[in-house]
Amino acid sequence: MKPLDHLEHLDKHLVDELAQVARETVRDELREQTRKQRRKAALYAASGALALYAGAALALAVGLALALGLPDWAAALITAVILGALAFVLRGMARPSRPGADHAAGTAPDADSARQTAAGTVGGMPYPPPVPPAPPAAAAPGPVPPRPSQAPDVPRRGA
Repeated sequence: MKPLDHLEHLDKHLVDELAQVARETVRDELREQTRKQRRKAALYAASGALALYAGAALALAVGLALALGLPDWAAALITAVILGALAFVLRGMARPSRPGADHAAGTAPDADSARQTAAGTVGGMPYPPPVPPAPPAAAAPGPVPPRPSQAPDVPRRGA
């Protein structure tokens, strides 16, 4: 038996123990983060539900106000049309604009929006990549090696 064999066992035991501590620490941190995120998600869900009820109450109020001067069915129909128009406008605002929207609208795009359109369609970037204001400074000029008279790997054409 070699004199360092017992140290290998200690090293393995130490590595196993450190790995176990690291796993428990990471597990505890993730548990804490998910607890905070669950609470935040629940608050957002409650906020959305209350906003939905507030919108329904507003639609009811508009319908009741219209019902004072109109028949009930007409007030309900007008309220439904208003809500439908608002939904259509909000859906249009949520859609991303198409690259050719400037041309379809009949407006002439300036150079900047043309670059943005080209960058958006070619590279998928919403804006052009940054360009340095001046070309990079050339290295100190040195001797230029002479150019070979013919490329070695290109076959020569005979005349």
